[in-house]
Parts: sequence; structure tokens; C-alpha cells
Amino acid sequence: MKTIATLLLLIYCYTGVYSQEQSFIKIPAGSYEVGLKGSVENPRRRITIKAFSIAATELTNAEFERFILATGYQTEAERFKDALVFEPGLEEFRWLDDSTAYWRYPNGVARGGITGKMNHPVTGISFTDALVYCKWAGVRLPTLEEWEIAARAGSATKYFKGVTAESISRYANIWQGRDHLQADSTDGFMYTAPVARFQPNPWGLYDVFGNVFEFCSGSLPRDKGRRVAHARGGSWWCSKNACNFYNAVDIGSVNPHASFSNLGFRVVKDAEGL
Repeated sequence: MKTIATLLLLIYCYTGVYSQEQSFIKIPAGSYEVGLKGSVENPRRRITIKAFSIAATELTNAEFERFILATGYQTEAERFKDALVFEPGLEEFRWLDDSTAYWRYPNGVARGGITGKMNHPVTGISFTDALVYCKWAGVRLPTLEEWEIAARAGSATKYFKGVTAESISRYANIWQGRDHLQADSTDGFMYTAPVARFQPNPWGLYDVFGNVFEFCSGSLPRDKGRRVAHARGGSWWCSKNACNFYNAVDIGSVNPHASFSNLGFRVVKDAEGL
């Protein structure tokens, strides 16, 4: 019986029917330091926030599939067929437009899908898709400041305590090659890694740096009134020589309807919803 039960569990995990409930980390209300001295876009400052709880991991393919099966929702990449994907050999900051790519095939059908990767973060979705998911699930995206407070875990530096640019690979799935002309699987993963595979920050959050950029709500002065989506934390594509945004200071920007194979999100619950 034990063997049969184990087999069934593996089948559920493999197909995405099984999905473990997310765990959340409570962030107390209070005054926190964000930003960094000398940063024009994100200067050092103290802000006061209300209590909230943030998911310990990025949203997975399994969790997103539950939403799709319940609603029949079609992502923007499915409808517009304009997702951007990556494969080794491209010059820096170059991406491929692949009409077959969407969350089930985040790097396009030819490069394989998410079968066997239901515990990886969902990608190939837009900021707009993420908002639709959040409305269905009764959660929301973190604000730019909430994300930073949770990622820093009490630190006043670009990283959380114990992390440096040299030790970041213990905590983050990033690109360790010199460039993107050759495939890099130094840490065992060329694209996304399963959530919680790397070490967490001191508050118990996994993959705040690397794996996938995480959508956040909020705006920046550079937006100048335009509707722009922002994402933080860097991704598996980021390296020290290109887009080294795997830190708690830098903020990325993207069209809210754009879908990339290195963009995902984690969710937040307000204190009154706990």
C-alpha cells in the first residue's frame, strides 16, 4: 500500500494535479530602511508599512495550473503569441520572439515544456496575467517596498545578511557563465530551478534573488505617468556581466503585457486577510 501511495503522489506531482499549499512569512508593521545611498532611482530612506504576509516561494507551475483549470483563463502570450524566450548562443540582452511560447512551454514548444517541472516557478506570463491570478486567489502582488523589505530580511545592504557577490550562488539560481553564447548549467539548471532548491534568506524566503524576476506593484518617477510593470530580484538569466539585478536595490521595468521566460511572481496577503 505504501508503494502504491508513493506512486500516486509522484504521478500527481508529475502531472500538476498535486499542489502543496503555499506557506507565508509574516512581516510585522513598522519602520524599515530601503534603498541605497547614492542610488538615484532607489535612494536610502525609511518608510513605515502595515503588517503583511508574503509567500515563502515564487508561484509554481502547479499553482498556476490550478487557476487555469478552475477558470479556463488564457494568458496574453497564448492570445497574442508574442512571448520572448532564450536559448544559448544569443548575444547579450537578445531574446527570441516565439509564437509557440506560453506558461506551459515557457521557452517555446521546440525547447520542451513544464512536464516534470511543476515545482518550478511559473513563467511566460505577463504582469496583467499575474493580476488576474491574484484576483482569483484573493491575494495581491507585493509593492516595490514590501518586496525589498522582505528580501533584505533586516539588512541595510544590497543583499541579506551573509550574502556577498561572491557567495550569491548558494542562494540564487543565476547564470554563472562569462556570457550567454554557451549554455551554463554550473548550478545544475540552465533555466529555472525548483522553488526552495537554494538556501533561504534569514526570514525564510526562498529565491528572492535569481530564478525569476518577480512582478511588484507600484510606480517609479521614470515611468512619467505611463503604465509600466516592475520586477525585482534578477533571474536565472542574470550574471555578473549582464543584468546583475539579483540584489535588493535594482528595479527592472517591462511592458505590462510582455511575457518572458524569466519573469514570474510571488504573492502577498494583507494582515486583515490572515
